[in-house]
Parts: sequence; structure tokens; C-alpha cells
Amino acid sequence: MSTSAAQIRAWGNGLALRLTKPMARTAGVSEGSPVRVTIEPGRIIIETETEPTLDQMLSAFDPNRHGGEAMSGGAVGEEAFAHGDA
Repeated sequence: MSTSAAQIRAWGNGLALRLTKPMARTAGVSEGSPVRVTIEPGRIIIETETEPTLDQMLSAFDPNRHGGEAMSGGAVGEEAFAHGDA
């Protein structure tokens, strides 16, 4: 982890924090990178916002929490006709 001093500056009707190139490189961000900003009293937390990989999503899946299989019933509609279940 790295710590650097910076200043909040005016930018239009708001405020901005400027990251140096070394800061951005270390954080793995560039212009247009999505980030998540969490505000707490006395703290501003900026985290990169990345799309989870399929492996990450599958490892986070809990069948007990998410209700198991979405279609646990028998074949319906065209599925039933295709398999001769109708």
C-alpha cells in the first residue's frame, strides 16, 4: 500500500482530486476507469469497480441462498413437444 499527500481543488461547481500518473498506474486505473466512491465522516474511499469474472460469480453462488435451480419443474411449451412429454 502506498500513501501520498494530495489536495482537493475546485472544479466547476464541485471539487476534484487529481491523481498523478504514478498513483493511477499503481491503482491500475486510467481515464474512464469505473470506480466506487464511499463517503464516511473524515474519509473518502475510492476503489476500482471491475466486472466480476465468471469464475468469481460461480464461486459466490450459494444454491441455498439463491433458491437452487430456476426451473425445477418438468418440460413445458416447445420443450415438452420436443421431448415427447406433452
